[in-house]
Amino acid sequence: MSWLVTGGAGYIGAHVVNALRAQGMPVTVVDDLSSGHRDYVPVDVPFLEADINDIQALREWMRTHAVVGVIHIAGFKYAGVSVKEPLRTYRTNVEGTAHLLQAMQEADVERIVFSSSAATYGTPSEEVVTEQTRTSPESPYGESKLIGEWLLAAQGRATGLVHTSLRYFNVVGSGEALLADTSPHNLFPLVFRALEEGRAPVIFGDDYPTPDGTCVRDYIHVQDLAEAHVVAAQRLQAGDQLQPVYNLGSGDGTSVRQIMDAMRKVTGQDFEPEVRERRPGDPARIVADGSAAAADLDWRMRHSVEQMVESAWRAAKRIQA
Repeated sequence: MSWLVTGGAGYIGAHVVNALRAQGMPVTVVDDLSSGHRDYVPVDVPFLEADINDIQALREWMRTHAVVGVIHIAGFKYAGVSVKEPLRTYRTNVEGTAHLLQAMQEADVERIVFSSSAATYGTPSEEVVTEQTRTSPESPYGESKLIGEWLLAAQGRATGLVHTSLRYFNVVGSGEALLADTSPHNLFPLVFRALEEGRAPVIFGDDYPTPDGTCVRDYIHVQDLAEAHVVAAQRLQAGDQLQPVYNLGSGDGTSVRQIMDAMRKVTGQDFEPEVRERRPGDPARIVADGSAAAADLDWRMRHSVEQMVESAWRAAKRIQA
């Protein structure tokens, strides 16, 4: 019996695969490699290159590998870009999730941990959001993740699907130097790429209603995130009752400018960021209360901001080398 990780060749997915293996849980991976890396998947992990909209391929894979549950991470994850490419976002995140659920039903797979997002909240009025905070997404990406949660809930009512969704925030760092974030849109790789090329890193907007004018986010280390996914999978497999949604956050916020300060310290490179206009779809502040996940999923922030930057920098340098 194994767990299937969709998007397991990506930055987050690969960390989840390794965390499952560290707990002795058999795992398989499905990824279309549109943004993932084949060499992020260990050679002894069964791998299927396929689109999550391919119901037949997913169904047969799950049957062949005796899949007992799915950790669904595959998706189009860029809030700003989703404003310009809403159809692509909905096809991947909404249709893809629906087709995955259909394949699961046909293969008699009854457990799923869903990679959701803080983008479901939009710009909340509360200083710290909880799972009860009203959802009001401000981008097609956030909308698509919220619809994904609705799909799981509806399928649960209809078929008894056992599910939980993890709403997480800005994922950074690296659990090992082999697994770097190579996204063309995420903050850390953008900064490292700019420094490598001798350019000033960019801050998108310094006129937000925050203390220093830059976006405030809840940055979490990818290894901490991966381990929470594993606990969620273990508890679902054990038949434990979980909440439908959990926030994975620290309760504290760090601004983009503060991240830049940590970047200067860790890299030893002095720079002044270039400030550009805001990106559409980016809310000013999102910080989450992770106490429910702490109680049920052993969720903890085990890394400081500086440790997050240090681990990400090591992985980035290995790629550059």
